[in-house]
Amino acid sequence: MTMTDDRRGGAGGRAGRGIVTAMLGVFVLFFAIPIVWLLLATTKSAHGLIVDNPFRPGSLGDLAANWRQLFGFQDGAVTSWLANSALYAVGALVVTLLVSIPAGYAMAMTQFRFRRTLLVLTLVVMLIPNTALVLPIFLELNLVGLIGSPLSVILPMSFFPFGVYLAYIYFSTSLPRDLLAAARIDGCTELEVFTRVALPLATPIVALVGFFSFVQSWNNFFLPFVMLPSSDGYPVQVGLTSLLASTPAFNPSSAGTQSVQLPTLALATVVSVLPVLIVFVFAQRFLVAGMTAGGTKE
Repeated sequence: MTMTDDRRGGAGGRAGRGIVTAMLGVFVLFFAIPIVWLLLATTKSAHGLIVDNPFRPGSLGDLAANWRQLFGFQDGAVTSWLANSALYAVGALVVTLLVSIPAGYAMAMTQFRFRRTLLVLTLVVMLIPNTALVLPIFLELNLVGLIGSPLSVILPMSFFPFGVYLAYIYFSTSLPRDLLAAARIDGCTELEVFTRVALPLATPIVALVGFFSFVQSWNNFFLPFVMLPSSDGYPVQVGLTSLLASTPAFNPSSAGTQSVQLPTLALATVVSVLPVLIVFVFAQRFLVAGMTAGGTKE
């Protein structure tokens, strides 16, 4: 290698480090700094949020006051919204796992008529925005009288084609066919092969599908907003709009006894995403295994 090559290699290395540094700077500027500001805003008073240094922590007293104002809003509506979100997300999660995992296994391990067509339709539905499906879903559920009930939110969110596709990829690439054949030779029925052999080996993908389903259901806004006419059934993501409308900074006509200050609104935002973060922390080991599942073929 000549000296010229060394210089080119050194210049290329410096250019690469410069690009990485620039990308990290953009990430910090647009993602990390707003999150830090949001967390610190929950510890301040409404006046302190405006006049103090934006990155100086507030006090525990102001945090406690914001907490009391948040959970005292409309006689504890936030607690009801969180409970509703948990009901919808967990209900949709259970139905999703009961449907998506067996469906993915069936498409991967069995041959039946229109199998490829069904797989293509699953991929097509994955590409359709969820908001585009809300109107036909609303008309269908209105026809059977489910609008306003928890099922009007749980059932549509249980339809999770991405989960079916993830299960299909896992079972078709990572599950040893010889092991399934040995179970059939030993006298297991197809249901027993799935429940006793395939399903225990699919724990990582079950966790991955469950996590994505929970996150999608918890963060869903437009579907519950359309399906639930009463605020008593709102999940927390829809309930945040009521808090926003009661914040004088965004709605000057809302000033009154039920008005919400900006630090309280920031605290509501943090509380609304906290369950997803908790689930992620406890499930990350399974999520990593699920994301790498299917990376190699037997």
